[in-house]
Amino acid sequence: MSTHEEGSPRKKTKSVYVSTVISIALVLLMTGLLGLILVHAKNLSKYVKENIVLNIIVNDNVNEGDVLAMQKDLEKDPYVLRTEYISKELAAKNLKEDLGEDFVEYLGHNPLLPSIDVYLKEQYANTDSIQTFIQKSAKNSRVKEVIYQESLIDMVNKNIRIIGIVVLGFTIVLLIIAVALINNTIRLAIYSQRFLIKSMQLIGATKNFIRKPYLLYGIFHGLLGAMIAILLLIFTLQFAQKQIPDLVFLRNWYEFGAIFLIVVALGIVISGFSTYFAVTKYLRAKSHSLYR
Repeated sequence: MSTHEEGSPRKKTKSVYVSTVISIALVLLMTGLLGLILVHAKNLSKYVKENIVLNIIVNDNVNEGDVLAMQKDLEKDPYVLRTEYISKELAAKNLKEDLGEDFVEYLGHNPLLPSIDVYLKEQYANTDSIQTFIQKSAKNSRVKEVIYQESLIDMVNKNIRIIGIVVLGFTIVLLIIAVALINNTIRLAIYSQRFLIKSMQLIGATKNFIRKPYLLYGIFHGLLGAMIAILLLIFTLQFAQKQIPDLVFLRNWYEFGAIFLIVVALGIVISGFSTYFAVTKYLRAKSHSLYR
């Protein structure tokens, strides 16, 4: 009977700490998931912007060597990420595949002009930079015209800006909620230890002596919760990439690693500070107030 009575508080304390770790892990998991969404959204924005194409149409009387030389000059431009030369023959082949019939045979000649597809760097994929680039390109006598979808670029940039603001707002709100939930969870765990804390203080233990083991436990629980959250995040990433293979283009393990480090830091810092303030509260409390 006595063994059971002694074991009950210990089991209760253990269950409190287990629930604390699980609660911390779940909150950090949600925070980490939002971080991964932010990273994927940023990489998707970059991918979309870097795949907006400008078609530089070359005059028909320009020989292929001059076009290739112009392509090399374009690749040296600070605005340009990469280029692709489309010959008359390749343009005809691509259009034939799109139309499903041989229009060259029908017309008797190939009316298409050679072109260079230009892909700009992410920071220059906006209307102002594109207009500046077009003005520079138009000065070249070998260029007939530059074609691009202005409405598409405006729409992409507008939608990316809106999505960025919305996701940032959610991030701030979730961080506040995460701090509040972890803080409340730890305060409840320390609440179950309030009589032990006060008893140690009454028999002469210093505040730092009492506080230290709780702080170490708090930091350990935060770290353990973060590790559980990271394992779940990695599992979620692997599962998502199996379901949506195209996500591999947005994968960046350096950025994911940064998210994991932030999750660990949040777990340790929030748990540590919450534990410190919760223990300090009961160290300052009067004995009679512990029964409230």
